[in-house]
Amino acid sequence: MAEVLLFHHAQGLTPGVRAFADELRAAGHTVHAPDLFDGRTFGSIPEGMAFIDQAGFNELRALGIRLAEDHARELVYCGMSFGVTIAQQLAQTRPGAKGALLLYSCVPISGEWAFGPWPDGVPVQIHGADADPFFVGEGDIDAAREIVASVPDAELFLYPSDQHYFADSSLPSYDPGAATLLTERVLDFLGRV
Repeated sequence: MAEVLLFHHAQGLTPGVRAFADELRAAGHTVHAPDLFDGRTFGSIPEGMAFIDQAGFNELRALGIRLAEDHARELVYCGMSFGVTIAQQLAQTRPGAKGALLLYSCVPISGEWAFGPWPDGVPVQIHGADADPFFVGEGDIDAAREIVASVPDAELFLYPSDQHYFADSSLPSYDPGAATLLTERVLDFLGRV
C-alpha cells in the first residue's frame, strides 16, 4: 500500500477533499492531508485565490514543502490545483518520491516556472477537464502534454467537463461519473507504485 501526501485546492480542505482522502484510505492507503489554510474554506475559487494572495502564494507553498519534512521520503505526492504546485515540486525535487498525482493543474517542466526535469523512475498521473478554462485556458494541458511526451511512466486523463474541481463531492462543480473514473484511475496508480 502507498503512503500519500495530499495538498488541497484553493477552496481549502473541503469536505470533498476529505472524502477523497477517505476513499484512498478505505482502499488501504495511508493518506496525510494537511490543512494549509488553518481551517478556512471558501465558497468559490476567486475567494480562495484572494486568501492565497493575501497570505502569500509562495509562503503557503513553502509551508507545504516544510510539512513534507514531517513524513518519510517514500511518498506519493498528490495535489489538487493550487496544491499541485507543492506536490509537483516535491515529486521533482525531494529524493525518494514514489509518484505524483496532479489533479486539475500541472506545472511545466521547462521554462521559468519549472522545478527542473522530471526525475527518473517517478511515475505521474495528470487529471483535468477537457474544457476547464483553468486547465485548458491557462496552459496546464500543454504542461501535462510536455510531461507525457518526455516521461516514460506518465499518463494524462481528460474528462468531458468545463468544471475545475469536478471530483470534489462537496462543491457544485462535482461530476459523479468523472469523479468515480478519476478515483478508479488513482487507485490503480497507487496499487502499482
